[in-house]
Amino acid sequence: MKLLNTMQPDAAGTVITQEAGSVGVKAVAAKDGIVAINIKSSRMLLAYGFLRKIFEVFEKYRTPIDMITTSEVAVSVTIDSGAHLKAIVKELEPFGTIEVETDQTIISVVGNEIAQTPDVLSKLFDALRPVTVSMVSYGGSKHNVSILVPSSYKTQTLQLLNKGLFGLE
Repeated sequence: MKLLNTMQPDAAGTVITQEAGSVGVKAVAAKDGIVAINIKSSRMLLAYGFLRKIFEVFEKYRTPIDMITTSEVAVSVTIDSGAHLKAIVKELEPFGTIEVETDQTIISVVGNEIAQTPDVLSKLFDALRPVTVSMVSYGGSKHNVSILVPSSYKTQTLQLLNKGLFGLE
């Protein structure tokens, strides 16, 4: 399939094929308006069904989760709508201590098999040293690494990643 630019009909366009191209990072994308919800509870340790109960709250309010990280005593999720935030937080409170962070941005580094490409992760995290990173999602896909940063760091983070991953100033 070939995509053409209607604003520049003489341009070469982009060819999309079923086969993946070369491995490595291809793009960096950002999604604004993200809310992070952190649930901390010692009751989560070795508890069966804890995550299911958490997810049922989001299902009840038809609120999709973008990112998730877990540890033995905490689970953090991101959502892209605050429409039902107060009700969701109220229903999550019996599970533990709830912290909400608004004005967050998800930045995704995407490409072909970036998880297996030498030096991509080290370049990515080296580039992010000056930035406050709230969450990392890695492992769900070999083609994507996502990070959560306060929206006030979005421009700086994108610039640092473009410099660190692509050598762009």
